[in-house]
Amino acid sequence: MNFVYLLATTCLLCAIAAPVSVRAQIATAAQARPRRARDLGVPFDGTPGSFNAITDVAGVEVGFKTLISGEGKLVVGKGPVRTGVTAILPRGRRNGKSVFAAYFAGNGNGDMTGTHWVDESGLLETPVLITNTGSVGVVRDAAVAWMVQQNRPGDFWYPVTAETADVPLNDIKGQHVTAQDTWDALNYASSGALPEGNVGGGTGMVCNGFKGGTGTSSRQVDAAAGPYTVGVLVQCNYGTSDGLRVAGIPVAREMKLQKPCVEKQWVPPVLDWHGAPAPVCAPNVITTADGMRAPEEGSIIVIVATDAPLTPDQLKRLARRVSVGLGRVGAIEGTESGDIFLAFSTANAGADEGNSAEPPFTRPNATVERMQSWKMDAMFRAVVQATEESVINAMVAARTMVGADSWVVPALPHDQLQQVLAAHGMLKR
Repeated sequence: MNFVYLLATTCLLCAIAAPVSVRAQIATAAQARPRRARDLGVPFDGTPGSFNAITDVAGVEVGFKTLISGEGKLVVGKGPVRTGVTAILPRGRRNGKSVFAAYFAGNGNGDMTGTHWVDESGLLETPVLITNTGSVGVVRDAAVAWMVQQNRPGDFWYPVTAETADVPLNDIKGQHVTAQDTWDALNYASSGALPEGNVGGGTGMVCNGFKGGTGTSSRQVDAAAGPYTVGVLVQCNYGTSDGLRVAGIPVAREMKLQKPCVEKQWVPPVLDWHGAPAPVCAPNVITTADGMRAPEEGSIIVIVATDAPLTPDQLKRLARRVSVGLGRVGAIEGTESGDIFLAFSTANAGADEGNSAEPPFTRPNATVERMQSWKMDAMFRAVVQATEESVINAMVAARTMVGADSWVVPALPHDQLQQVLAAHGMLKR
């Protein structure tokens, strides 16, 4: 598991200089937190792969760079910093061959660079990077420099870089992500089990009113259509707690939650979304604040990988089904949300290198393997299931974070989640 942290202190949750009563409770909760949704007994459909991660698709590697520093009042350009970069390499660091790909936007109030060429050619020739909204440019340019350093073929590329907005926790206007951070995420990418929650590009994100971030899951597709693997990785930063569904239950409506709060107030005061001074968190605030953002303001980026032999038109169909998975957890793809999805297939290696093709240009036409349409339902089902679990995994793994202007974003309370699911007979023992 290779990922890099830049920490200003040794505080795991970045509750830096918090009042002792709050900080002690946060630390205690962190030590007790199971790592993933299935550890809590949350039920899911389908059979995951060995790691229950996008890296169950052979060849896929993922790397992270996490930036956490500073505390207190927001000063643009100085911090506090709660952000990072996530890198996904479809065939790994040592194999730059293109993959068939397609993208789909459930709602387009967001950014994913490089999609014009993906849409035109059906090819993805670069790594996929995910970061915060203000850092898309530097991350995109750093990807070009990294590909030059790696001596990748081609005269030019259109790197795919996506974003979600890590406000209010991060100094997003300060643009703290650097080219070196991007290279670190790329160079440290690996296969196997992945960290989730407050890591990489997901470090400062808020999901369904709780601390969110990075989540992943996978599904094995039955032998009648394969066997194949579908993997999903999300950067979750959208939605409200009222809308959240876990196992079909609107769980937050049955939880005891405190309204948004700050660790301490400042002069001038930090204001909430209604323009009133934000209340100071009570000492027992641990994992109980609610509704950090205006309804449906935020975004989610979803990357789907598979080893099934799908052509770009079929991958477009796969990307569209991400919306169905998000619907299971309560998403409506609101007007202020950037819900952008990309799907790629590692099959058909060498079929088409697009702008990265090398001379001599005298090779015969490629023979492409393609799954029959009547097998696609199993693929759709896998995407829906893995998307749903990835979002919940992101929330379960994420830990309470104190960020810019002392805003406190709480983790999803595990004990209350289990109590609500048990009350509805949905907790898996």
